Amino acid sequence: MTPQDFDTLVRNRRSVRGFLPRPVPDTVIDAAFESALWAPSNCNVQPWSVHLVSGERLRDLGRALTARAASGAAAPDVPMDTAYTGLYRERQIASAKALYGAMGIARDDKQGRVDAFLRNLDAFGAPHAAFVFLPEGFGTREAADLGGFVQTVMLALTAHGVGSVAQGALSLYPEAVRAHLGLDEGAQLMCAIAFGYEDPAHPANAARTERAPLASILTRHAP
Repeated sequence: MTPQDFDTLVRNRRSVRGFLPRPVPDTVIDAAFESALWAPSNCNVQPWSVHLVSGERLRDLGRALTARAASGAAAPDVPMDTAYTGLYRERQIASAKALYGAMGIARDDKQGRVDAFLRNLDAFGAPHAAFVFLPEGFGTREAADLGGFVQTVMLALTAHGVGSVAQGALSLYPEAVRAHLGLDEGAQLMCAIAFGYEDPAHPANAARTERAPLASILTRHAP
C-alpha cells in the first residue's frame, strides 16, 4: 500500500445511512474485526468487547429501541451531556444541514426530523450492527482507545467495500440492548457500528461534509 492508497482509503470511509438488505459474508466480517484487533491501546489492555447483531434479530432490536424511545428519556451508560458551542456548534449545524438537506427534510419539518432520528434506532436498516462495550470501571483514557478500535474497524470494512456508520444513538437505551441480548449489568455500552453494503439510491447517502483545514488544528513548534 502506498501513502496515496492509504489516503484514498481514509477519505473513502464515510458515514453510510442507507443499506442494501444483502448480508456481509462472515469471512469479510471476521477479517475486518481481526484487523481491528491490532488497534493500539494503553498498556495493550485492549479494552473492548463486541456483540454482533444481524438480520431479523437486529430488526427486532430496532423495534424494541424505538418503543423504548417513545416511553421515556434516554439513560445511556455514559452521559451524553456535552454542549457544543462556538465553532463546534457551527460544524454540528453544518453537518445536520447537509444530512437533512440530502433527505429533503426542511428545518421546520419536526415530524420529518423525528422520523429521521428514529431510523438511527433501527441501525438505518443495516443488515448488521456491532455493539461496542467498555469494561465496567474504565473511563476516558480507555474510551479514547476504544475510539481507535472503532475507527480501525470502519477503515477495514471500507477496504472490503463495506459501508458503515458509528452510532452513539444505539447506546442511548443500554438496558433495552442488554435485555434483548441477554446480557448482565457490567460493561458500558459506548456506541455501535452499523454496517453493510451501501444503497446508492438512498438520499441520506448523498450527504457530504467537509473537514477543517490542517492549519486550523496543527500547530508547529520550532525545534
